[in-house]
Amino acid sequence: MKNSFYILLLVLLFSSCNEYQKALKSEDITEKFKLGEQLYNEGKYSKANRLFEQIIPKYRGKPQAEKLMFLNANASYEMEQYYISGYHFERFVSAYPNSEKLEEAMFKSAKSYYQLSPIFSKDQEDTVTALEKLQTFVNVYPESKYLAETNKLVKELELKLEEKAYSIAKQYNHVSDYQASIASFDNFIIDFPGSSFREKALFYRFDSAYQLATKSVEYKKEVRLQTAKSYYTTFKKAYANSEFIEDADKMYNDIEKQLEKYNTKS
Repeated sequence: MKNSFYILLLVLLFSSCNEYQKALKSEDITEKFKLGEQLYNEGKYSKANRLFEQIIPKYRGKPQAEKLMFLNANASYEMEQYYISGYHFERFVSAYPNSEKLEEAMFKSAKSYYQLSPIFSKDQEDTVTALEKLQTFVNVYPESKYLAETNKLVKELELKLEEKAYSIAKQYNHVSDYQASIASFDNFIIDFPGSSFREKALFYRFDSAYQLATKSVEYKKEVRLQTAKSYYTTFKKAYANSEFIEDADKMYNDIEKQLEKYNTKS
């Protein structure tokens, strides 16, 4: 009985493979579509897509084309081919604006770009594109069943952009390019007012201003010390109990001592 079962299984597998190979070589587009849909429903997306790609041009303009294009796009999505799925879903949205699958296609197009978003330390072009796509989706479907998931994805992507911007500014501080660090932190504070990195950004902006001032040539020092002092005031007002407050206070006291000689001269 056991041997008979394995023999039957092998026969069925061989028959299935033979049917697939036959369909690939066939000129019958109906046969290809039928088998492709069957394979798709079985989760055999790669095989299904090989058949779909063969017949999409031949179904263009026909009623079945809408379903075929959606299955083709979604099969790519399920295979994690996100550049391809994003492109195909965009084409579907453009070609079938009245489709009952439009909302799902638009969401999965945006989510394809979300999936392409890299870690924060890499170029964030795909992250920006994903945010734009997700925002467009929310604008079109403000009460979508995908809204909660969309909002979650948007928060993840925005945090990634925050971390990228913060890390760039912090790196300038680390390599002692204090002017670039201050400018980057200024932009960060404006662009991400509610960021979880705000406390650190305010502190390291002050630190960069302090380092720049104390290491400046004499004729630039007083103005830069005053600027650093103003950054300290902003930081202390916002985060009086910060983990960095002790270091900040030490730098502030040093600034005050250095400014005394300018007050004496005047």
